[in-house]
Amino acid sequence: MKVITIVGARPQFIKAAPVGKALREAGHQEFILHTGQHYDYGMSQVFFEGLNMPEPDGNLRVGSSRTTGGISSAPGDDRKKTGSALYAED
Repeated sequence: MKVITIVGARPQFIKAAPVGKALREAGHQEFILHTGQHYDYGMSQVFFEGLNMPEPDGNLRVGSSRTTGGISSAPGDDRKKTGSALYAED
């Protein structure tokens, strides 16, 4: 079975780590897609390392921007990026 896990903020990392471990132990393939909303070490990479999660297979890099009021892309762009990441994997 192939499963996609989408993470981007602390609660998702904490929930995804044990589920991903169980999936891998059961022989399933997990595709981890990082939203990229947090891109500094203390809000992102620290969770991959501390929770022993594999590096993400894709990153949407949605981030944030001061010029757009904290939203880095137009509405719908994130869905397009997600779809592109999934189709690229298939």
